[in-house]
Amino acid sequence: MSKEYYKKKIIDLRAKLQKEKDAKKKDNERYADYIKREKSTDRKAYYRKEKVAHSASHDRQIEYIKREIERAKEALKREK
Repeated sequence: MSKEYYKKKIIDLRAKLQKEKDAKKKDNERYADYIKREKSTDRKAYYRKEKVAHSASHDRQIEYIKREIERAKEALKREK
């Protein structure tokens, strides 16, 4: 693969990382709003569980993208 390929891949992955961070923030805000508006304690507990689960999912995806960026950086170094 060429240097340009890895440079483009790194740029794309950074954009993907930012989108994932924004999605996590948006989901957290949405679930916080659901929790705030809900009257039933059972539903509040459900939304809290969902918030934690979705946040963890975003965290795993963010870590995966970070690892991909590091791999692309290492591959770019090998190309030089």
